[in-house]
Amino acid sequence: MIILGFDPGLATLGYGVIEKDLKGKVKMIDYGIISTPKGVALPERLCLIEKGVKQVIEKFKPDEIAIEELFFAKNVTTGINVAHARGVTLLTAVKSCGKIYEYTPLQIKQALTGYGRAEKHQIQSMVMTFLSLKSIPKPDDAADALAVALCHANTNKLGGLFKI
Repeated sequence: MIILGFDPGLATLGYGVIEKDLKGKVKMIDYGIISTPKGVALPERLCLIEKGVKQVIEKFKPDEIAIEELFFAKNVTTGINVAHARGVTLLTAVKSCGKIYEYTPLQIKQALTGYGRAEKHQIQSMVMTFLSLKSIPKPDDAADALAVALCHANTNKLGGLFKI
């Protein structure tokens, strides 16, 4: 099964693609980012995100897509822009794949480390360990997207519990 994970963002949207075999073993296929230039108007940036998400989905043809839910406590303006990007990502994903799952940051941390309040470096180390990588994927948004995909690989046994 091919799982595509997204870490939503307006300036930088991370993606991570993994494969899970019938025995539950996972391997990394690819990861990267979709970026939009800062000086461009919001609608144009959202179009760039849609185009990038479509390209990633068409290239890897995932069986299931996992996306991180939004969590923002301080900067509401940034959160709103990320929500726009997340909405475009969800719309594009559901049109292309249909099997969409979402996870909170706490659920992702819990699935990878066993502790819902884990630090970023702990999550990145676990991504590296689970996928037998020599180094932590860069940039952070791509590593986070791989964490989302791994979270789904580890929890999708629960059926449609996290399906949206």
